[in-house]
Amino acid sequence: MKLSNKNKTTDTVKEQEEEKVRQSGSLRERLARVKKSRWIRFGIVSVIFFAWVAWLGNWWVALAWFLLADIYLTQFIPWNWWKFSKNKVVRTIMSWVDAIVYALVLVYFLFIFVGQNYQIPSSSLEKTLLTGDFLWVNKMVYGPRVPQTPLHFPLAQNELFGFKSYIDKPQLEYHRLKGLRNIERGDIVVFNFPAGDTVVLDKPNPDYYSQVFQDGRDAVWNNHQVIYRPVDRRDNYVKRCVGLPGEMLQLVGGKVVINGKTIPEPKNVQYNYAVKYTGTPDYDFLTNELGVTNEDIERNVAVDQITGQQFIATELFLPLTAAMKAQLEKCSWVNSVERVQYGPSEGAYTYPIGVDYGWTHNDYGPIWIPKKGATIALNEKNLQLYGRCIKDYEGNNLEIKGGKAYIDGKPASRYTFKMDYYWMMGDNRDNSLDSRFWGFVPEDHIVGTPMFVIISFDKDRPLLQGGIRWNRIFTDANPDK
Repeated sequence: MKLSNKNKTTDTVKEQEEEKVRQSGSLRERLARVKKSRWIRFGIVSVIFFAWVAWLGNWWVALAWFLLADIYLTQFIPWNWWKFSKNKVVRTIMSWVDAIVYALVLVYFLFIFVGQNYQIPSSSLEKTLLTGDFLWVNKMVYGPRVPQTPLHFPLAQNELFGFKSYIDKPQLEYHRLKGLRNIERGDIVVFNFPAGDTVVLDKPNPDYYSQVFQDGRDAVWNNHQVIYRPVDRRDNYVKRCVGLPGEMLQLVGGKVVINGKTIPEPKNVQYNYAVKYTGTPDYDFLTNELGVTNEDIERNVAVDQITGQQFIATELFLPLTAAMKAQLEKCSWVNSVERVQYGPSEGAYTYPIGVDYGWTHNDYGPIWIPKKGATIALNEKNLQLYGRCIKDYEGNNLEIKGGKAYIDGKPASRYTFKMDYYWMMGDNRDNSLDSRFWGFVPEDHIVGTPMFVIISFDKDRPLLQGGIRWNRIFTDANPDK
């Protein structure tokens, strides 16, 4: 039965009058008028709230319970003022605003303390995770961080419509809530990009430090727009943890050696191979059967500097897993598949940037990974390797005068670390900008670990013609664990 407009208006007026009565009188009168169902809801919310406060470990936050009591029970603050408006437009608009704000608050707490979706933008973890994968990242496993930059738009990392999505101050001290476990070797981890503290806006990360090394600091700052970003507003990266705090790490021929022992590689680890062939490569086989991306093939396309014509040489350089390599070697048009070897010329661009130890991204180290509470001597090499940890990550004023270290103005011969650090690498080993290039990941940069793939899009295919990878939906984001 359809109500008339007159009946609707009468009901609205009646509800408004009841609301006005409920929001008047003394504290005792207001509490006496609260319905039983509202008391039950308030009780449930209170239990959840105090459990959350206990998890935070900051009982000053418990004072916000009085605000909840006013919202649910007493309403001395006119939270629903718009419901009394005689203007129908105001009531309609504010009802939407009320619902949207409520939803944003819920999403904000969900994203901070439970988990969040992230997109894989690059190929550094292929073939374990693919470009175009959207992941659900669990923040409760390692314990969620309390926001260090509390004033930010909840659905944006550092930019929104081309503008900053956060306000720099206030900055809170790093604090992580209790999690289910610590980071383990082999975990795929989402973290804030450590070298993303200083960003050249018209250059992709991690270009700032390599750009400074190449052109000099003055040239970079004079010719580009450079900004600073706080820890939790830095870009999100995802890599695999291969080194834990306190361990000695080395790479030998691309193999990871921890404390003198070679560790097993992920099943889908990739290395770059030179594929020599006769005739024309079977590109359909490469893309459709082998899973080589168009981007990997396009890297092999060169342009003749005289004629301007594109051409491909008699060999392809492709990232391949062991299984892909074995399949490719069976093709009649393939002559050989050989691992690409990298020389020491890249050494100056490995971590620590600008210091050439002769290390490459296949033969690197040995290097010790800092551990909370561990103490090191401050000599020339240690300052090169760990100076960034001491100064930028742990917030000390580090200066070198006459070959001696001064921390916060005082001479120092030793240093004790305040945080744990991790060594992160991509499974696509020869095409991953990871710890080999920008160093350690401090514990305060850790965001969480991917649990499963929400949905996956293949950028090389039209949406309705294989553009959605249906076979990856709700699959384990780290099948190697």
